[in-house]
Amino acid sequence: MSETNQNKALAVFEGNAIRKTWYKDEWWFSIIDIVEALNSSSRPRKYWSDLKAKLNEEGFEMSDNIGQLKMVAEDGKLRLTDCANTEGAFRIIQSIPSKKAEPFKLWLAKVGYERVQEIENPEDSLLFL
Repeated sequence: MSETNQNKALAVFEGNAIRKTWYKDEWWFSIIDIVEALNSSSRPRKYWSDLKAKLNEEGFEMSDNIGQLKMVAEDGKLRLTDCANTEGAFRIIQSIPSKKAEPFKLWLAKVGYERVQEIENPEDSLLFL
């Protein structure tokens, strides 16, 4: 999956940075960042790898809801990262046992709503000098 839009952003959920990018007219979020925010795993990549295998077994259609997009990594370089659109993110969140899951869903919905507002009312998002 190649990235066609360079609009990138960083969002924060309870002190955890969640990388996101605007792709195909919707936000896509770093799955590793979601995993880390929800379960404070010291090994979020391993957790995601195990969860991905479990979701595959359950019939979750990875190709429709998950893709690799370039995002800024810890070393400052753009690297391919597993990302999920909002629908995919909700499915992943449901699979992670965490008391933070419900607040994260609400946060995710708010992020999406704010983007819709920006699209509908672009003049509201402009900064006046």
